[in-house]
Amino acid sequence: MTTTHFPPIVENRPAQQKDLADLVVEYLEQIGVEYIFGVPGGAIEPLYNAMARSARRGGLRPIVARHEAGAAFMADGYARETGKLGVCCSTTGPGATNLITGVASAYVDKTPMLVITAQTALHLFGKQTLQESSCTAVNTVAMFQSCTRYSSLISHRGQLEVKLASAIAATQGPPSGPAHLSIPMDVLGSPRRMRSNSSAVRLQSLFKRHTLTDSQTLEVLIAELEQAKRVVLLLGDGCGSAIEQIMTFAERLQAPIISGPSGKRWVNHRHPLYRGVIGFASHQTARETLQDERNDLVLAVGTRFGEMMFGGWEDDEDLNAKLVHIDENLEHFSHSPLARLHVCGTLTSVFETLNETFAETRKNEAFKLVPSGSGNADQEKDEFPTRNIRLNEPEKCFSSASPIKPQRLMYELSQRLPENARVFADAGNSWAWATHYLHLRSRGLYRIGMGYGSMAWAIGASVGSALGTSDGPTVCITGDGSFLMSGQEITVAVAEKLPVIFIILNDKALGMVKHGQRLGGAEEVAFELPPVDFAQLARAMGALAETIHTVADLEHLDLERICQHDGPTLLDVHIDPEEVPPMGARMRTLGRDNS
Repeated sequence: MTTTHFPPIVENRPAQQKDLADLVVEYLEQIGVEYIFGVPGGAIEPLYNAMARSARRGGLRPIVARHEAGAAFMADGYARETGKLGVCCSTTGPGATNLITGVASAYVDKTPMLVITAQTALHLFGKQTLQESSCTAVNTVAMFQSCTRYSSLISHRGQLEVKLASAIAATQGPPSGPAHLSIPMDVLGSPRRMRSNSSAVRLQSLFKRHTLTDSQTLEVLIAELEQAKRVVLLLGDGCGSAIEQIMTFAERLQAPIISGPSGKRWVNHRHPLYRGVIGFASHQTARETLQDERNDLVLAVGTRFGEMMFGGWEDDEDLNAKLVHIDENLEHFSHSPLARLHVCGTLTSVFETLNETFAETRKNEAFKLVPSGSGNADQEKDEFPTRNIRLNEPEKCFSSASPIKPQRLMYELSQRLPENARVFADAGNSWAWATHYLHLRSRGLYRIGMGYGSMAWAIGASVGSALGTSDGPTVCITGDGSFLMSGQEITVAVAEKLPVIFIILNDKALGMVKHGQRLGGAEEVAFELPPVDFAQLARAMGALAETIHTVADLEHLDLERICQHDGPTLLDVHIDPEEVPPMGARMRTLGRDNS
């Protein structure tokens, strides 16, 4: 948020003298931070001065978002892509409050993020200063306390290093998530007292992962597994750190794998053991696998059992009798209180121990899977990507109808995107179509922000992700409603020359609202959007753009060239607005399923 500027910090000082803002920047550089995402303003100016000095010597630099929520989404996407700490900042007052939705999204999804907001000068607290957000005005520290792991005001220079270390430690958890520091302008801009490097705080140790495992319950689990004839793995979004060990375990036991929508990221969608998604936009094969009477144990790994994965299953007595919940986060066990066993431990350690115990592949016939394919013999083509996953309407993946069926669009993307393409699915219909019908060829490249469900999350997150990697393009699948909220962030991709492909599912509606009203028997109201030429809008902002009306338009699209373009491309895809997304599970949890 651009505001009236305070008097500038003039750099006519001795060469060795720096601000405390420089100290903040140097500590962030120490832990590998490359960018701070934000929008400048008067009270945060000392931090931007420090970033300018850092950038001149090849250090971290600012990325200027167009809205503070976009900055937080970018920091989220950068953290997910790189494994480094995402950092975002804002000026005081409305700049800080604009960040909150993006920070709340990171909080629910447990994305490590440092949030720095400015504060009016200390001597102006309580004087109704412009954009004051101290404890005597609109208290932003208190606001962030409900959506961060740590939120504190640095009230004097002596607190900065200790509180910075505390905030960064809080981002790492467990559970991980965002932490917030509110720093008054006069503290940020105060001269730094130089000292020897030997007395500097060493922040790298805050990122060391400690291996902690409940050995007693792990021994119980091993005993259960030794007796079990059929085991199913249910993967959540917290499996990333141990996915190699988990997949080795699954292959040795020939255990079918299912996931929640977020856990879909960690599996090769075409792996022969993968049976699809349960919960929102679920697959019949996943539901059948979970409910199979042959199951002796269901190992739920790295999941919080949220509504979008497990809504409606929590009271299933047969399932709970077989359920073993394995997680690093004790908080998550409160969502599976009826499970047969809870195993708390670092996932890599747990599965390394299991792999040492079960060192050979089992040969039991009960573990063999019968491929179910698409469920339609006419569509069992060699190129069909999901031989072990039954789709709801597979025939529509091959439809040539106009407007384009969203099922056909997802099929084409599954087949034609390069293996190293990272895909972000935005809230709304994009969630449903991508979760059910999009199947990538490499694991770890599918991202979805389903914890808080913020519209436009994928737009900013895809930009942050693209800044974090030079290995292939980034694809953002979003709706016309989300793009109208935050589409201006495409200009960040233009400025940074990032190969981000923005795919707009254009149905001239808030699609999930429309279909939810129809499925639930509600009044059909307030979902219409006006016709918008998104391709023309993107060109006006400096991006390449194409309008897709027909399957022929889609087939003639030179995706290879687009993926190699040094900058963003927008594809305005006019989809069939009457196609109903696979959102029945969501309707049931809302108590509005009239089917």
